[in-house]
Amino acid sequence: MNIILASKSPRRKKLLQEMNLEFDVINSSFNENQVTLLNKAPHTYCMKLAEYKCKNISKNHSNSLVIGADTIVYHNKKILNKPENKNEAKEHLNALSDSTHIVYTGVYAHIRSRDTVLAFYDKSYVTFYKLNNGDINYYIDRFKPYDKAGSYGIQDWSMIFVKKINGCFNNVVGFPISKFFKLGLNNNIINKVIIGNLNK
Repeated sequence: MNIILASKSPRRKKLLQEMNLEFDVINSSFNENQVTLLNKAPHTYCMKLAEYKCKNISKNHSNSLVIGADTIVYHNKKILNKPENKNEAKEHLNALSDSTHIVYTGVYAHIRSRDTVLAFYDKSYVTFYKLNNGDINYYIDRFKPYDKAGSYGIQDWSMIFVKKINGCFNNVVGFPISKFFKLGLNNNIINKVIIGNLNK
């Protein structure tokens, strides 16, 4: 049985590749705007997005283990999604400056033909140093973080913004790989798929 990552994220792809998993990538065409922003329940919001992304692909690949995921940044009771422009990216980074935010990633893994689901979320607390306008403008202009929740990617130059992390680093990158493996290996059906696709 093959594995499909329902995401075009190069970061998620790289994390799964580093685990020596054999898998295909099919980007979900699900429109995220169809899901109402749930500022009071961020974990529910990102898990819904992960589920819909996954099911968008699994409906046509019922015999595959399809993995959907969604990462959001949560700060001051507000979800910060991907910025639409430079001004919004600057607003995000100024808000995150000199404070702590939470990064949530929802994961939904599904084998439609076997009616098997693995659904969970992880969260990490990230504290930023106080940022100056020069660093913010340099980062946005050079790294164009328009595909990243909260307007930054911890694996790139913005790592210098980070004072400390409490939780899984890979969750902040975009996929809590260790928790996925731990929970997946506890599921008999998914366990067989993962083991069968390691070092294939």
